[in-house]
Amino acid sequence: MSCRLLLVIFLLCAGLLPKARAQSRADDNVGETALRRGKGPRWLNRLLTGSAVLSPHHVGLSIIDVTTGEPVYELNGAEYFQPASTMKLFSLYAGLHLLGDSLPSLRYVVHSDSLIFWGTGDPTLLHGDVPSRRAFAFLQSRPEKLFYTTIPSVEAFGPGWSWDDYNYYFQPERSPFPLYGNTVRFRAAPNQALRVAPRSFAALVEPAPPGTTSPDHVRRPLLENRFVVYPSARSWTDETPFRTDSELVVKLLQDTLRRPVLALPWRPWPQESIRTVQGVAVDSLYRRMLQVSDNFLAEQLLLLCSSRLGADSLSTARVIRTMHRQFLADLPDAPRWVDGSGLSRLNLATPRDLTALLLKLHQQVPEPRLLSLLAAGGGHGSLRRGYHDARGTWFWGKTGTLTNVHNLSGYLRTHKGRLLAVSFMNNNHVAETSAVRREMERILAQVRERL
Repeated sequence: MSCRLLLVIFLLCAGLLPKARAQSRADDNVGETALRRGKGPRWLNRLLTGSAVLSPHHVGLSIIDVTTGEPVYELNGAEYFQPASTMKLFSLYAGLHLLGDSLPSLRYVVHSDSLIFWGTGDPTLLHGDVPSRRAFAFLQSRPEKLFYTTIPSVEAFGPGWSWDDYNYYFQPERSPFPLYGNTVRFRAAPNQALRVAPRSFAALVEPAPPGTTSPDHVRRPLLENRFVVYPSARSWTDETPFRTDSELVVKLLQDTLRRPVLALPWRPWPQESIRTVQGVAVDSLYRRMLQVSDNFLAEQLLLLCSSRLGADSLSTARVIRTMHRQFLADLPDAPRWVDGSGLSRLNLATPRDLTALLLKLHQQVPEPRLLSLLAAGGGHGSLRRGYHDARGTWFWGKTGTLTNVHNLSGYLRTHKGRLLAVSFMNNNHVAETSAVRREMERILAQVRERL
């Protein structure tokens, strides 16, 4: 008879085996509870772990006192989450370090009677929401012949983007010399002609075939600049991205400037001969990008940063490498950062990475300016419908939402006047985003009252 069998017989006779199994189950339960227990106030722990809305999915929360830098609470703070648009805080940090007070709008060289120019990634030229006409006025007024050249740049879509979102306003193509935000704007009203801007795209608009329907007002074929408009009895406004290339840029410039523009193949130029036309103040781009979570502006911001690192190409990856090595090496965990907007599912960051970044931002940017750039509870941007009460706004920050993902990172002002950096992350939820959002606000309102 084996020693193991003798031991089992002895335990059964002594009545110890069920007890041992019960103790094992109890130990397992303690382990499971420990995985869900955060470090910090017990009442906050109970709010999070006892939430029926949050308990089915992956939740992380990191809170740091901005004044002291001391951790206040942490739940799964070192675990990686898909950050979605909270990645725009990393893009802001890159801009603050690599750009000056204004955007570089275009680069050019002059040879005899010719002006050769190319893009820096500046998205504001004739943009519908952050418009700049500085490059336009410069090109319009120059006496030389105009030649446009396309600088080597990134692919139109970022790694890990959803290809079938190409038709929607939130995913325009990235490009070195964007015009009109790389989108066509449509405005329709009953008994009125459809308005199309820029007008040069009007010839590419066609009505939907009779009897066809779509949940969208406008559909564009994947590989064509052809816009199919579906009938509606109501007024509507929509934006649809267009496919862009150097040929289209030249055509749009000629139509807008009302003067000839010719295309030239790219060639590197000696640095001493390159000049830069400065554009709008950087805060006008940062504010729009953060408050309404504009993906296009965020992507182009990293291309603008790349233009500061070198005039030979525009590379998102080069900016990210520079930021990792020179400015973000001291983050608690190494984020996986692949794009400027957070559209990519390949991005990964931990809650404590984001609170550490918020702390860096607060240390380097005056607080009034920093808070003015962010969405404000009850005020403007993506937080305008929440995070405020009769005493005013108490949260400023950046939301991040994808399907099954909803995150919030920013600054919370407690009732006692304490400023906290907060990163509250929810991944893989199947509840409605609105329910997750309300539960987050309920919990953070308690943080405001009790800390």
